[in-house]
Amino acid sequence: MAGLGAALLSGLLLWASFPPIGLGVLAFVAPAPLLWAIRREERAFLALIYGWVTGAVFFGLMLSYIMTLGVVAWLPLTVYQATTMAVMSLVLWAFRLWPERRWWFIAIGVWVGFEMARGYFPFGGFPWGSIGYATAGLPGAIGSVQWIGPIGWSALTIAVAAGFVLVFEDKNHWKYLVDGSVATVLFVMAGTFFAPSPGGPAVTVAIVQGGSPCPQVRCQNENQRIYDRHMALTRALPDLSVDLVVWPENSTGSPVSPLDNDVIRDEITAEGARLGAYMLISGTLSLSTHEFRNVNVMYAPGGNLVGTYDKRHPVPFGEFVPMRELLSFIPQLDQVPRDMKRGKEAVVFKTLFGDIGSVISFEGAFPRYLREEALAGGQFIVVATNESSYGPSPASDQFIGLTRVNAAAIGQDLVHAAITGKSAFVQADGAIVRETELLTESALVGTVRLRTEGPTIYTQFGDWAGVAAMLLAFAAFIVPGRDRPQRANSGSRASAAARTLR
Repeated sequence: MAGLGAALLSGLLLWASFPPIGLGVLAFVAPAPLLWAIRREERAFLALIYGWVTGAVFFGLMLSYIMTLGVVAWLPLTVYQATTMAVMSLVLWAFRLWPERRWWFIAIGVWVGFEMARGYFPFGGFPWGSIGYATAGLPGAIGSVQWIGPIGWSALTIAVAAGFVLVFEDKNHWKYLVDGSVATVLFVMAGTFFAPSPGGPAVTVAIVQGGSPCPQVRCQNENQRIYDRHMALTRALPDLSVDLVVWPENSTGSPVSPLDNDVIRDEITAEGARLGAYMLISGTLSLSTHEFRNVNVMYAPGGNLVGTYDKRHPVPFGEFVPMRELLSFIPQLDQVPRDMKRGKEAVVFKTLFGDIGSVISFEGAFPRYLREEALAGGQFIVVATNESSYGPSPASDQFIGLTRVNAAAIGQDLVHAAITGKSAFVQADGAIVRETELLTESALVGTVRLRTEGPTIYTQFGDWAGVAAMLLAFAAFIVPGRDRPQRANSGSRASAAARTLR
């Protein structure tokens, strides 16, 4: 029962580390009860159960707003994420009797490795719940993401949590907690005093958050009504008052898309001419009965097309259905009759004031997509998203929590435009300087600065810190030494541990 209680406690603490509670500092201790339970458990099956309980509580609560789409959407995602944590727990259990220093490195590397895998598999990954985002979002810490990335903060967080476990077992193991804590404090101090700064000139941007006439549901003539709302707010902006206007994801859609409707295009470009502004419009474009595009399109103040960016990472079961034929027996999938045509590469919009990178919705949660835009030459980033499906829930705060850390990783200002909110201006150091409320209609005007400094270490080398953590874990596993367990005495070690527990 103690093990199950510890697993439950870890799940609750992990949940509390993220919005809606958002006490990121709890993440430093949240994994500790689970790790403690795994280390004292002699049965592999129960270690698997402990991990599953932690994952089910954590992800089930954190993603509970997905139930607005139906239990059929929330349950498989929660079960999968819980199963991933269960498998990770089983791997950690296999090393429970290893010497403390080797176990410490292995625990860090295994946790980081599973988080990195979750960011890619299956169907392109799902980064929600990666523990580094909870701690990297803390003041000071966020400034250091430019060097080690979000995954580097996952490594530091587990280093501290694993140190707590070892000290709880034996006070003489204090050095592991000290090592992790000192490294954490040094990165917080460095991030505080050397926070990323773009260094370039300012650009005035208007985020048009026009809302939806029917959030969370579908309604008659929805695309036209959404477009009309965004156009009305844009027309209320004073002449020549901004450099760039951003409309969020799904603010246009066939048949009211500027890419296939000349009247819509002319109305949008007329506003660009009046404002003297570039117009970045995000929306969908129907290609056929089974395929569509999700695209950002930019027009210059003179009305000419600057370029288009097609979303590369569709939302599984939202913008495409994996194994559609195999899963055809699930009636809810009829609500996703078409699959999104994927974009092929990062696109940078070149303007007279600088180069703009953009991603669409789900992509903003993945630091690799923002990094690719930075590598392509983007000097600040626009994230166009929808979020209307989830209504008044923590979904928007969780997503902004991801995008602000990812913006700090590449050291660039970020424009976060959401159709029903929250929209925000995020500085390169992760600070949110202006923000709208949920389910409001407004045009939020703010400034961003172009990055003229060189690329950050994260931009240049990506998840190097995560790779380093896994290499250290592998070294702890493979490097010979007196303290490395041998097969011949593994049984006696297990017997001794069992006697200790009794």
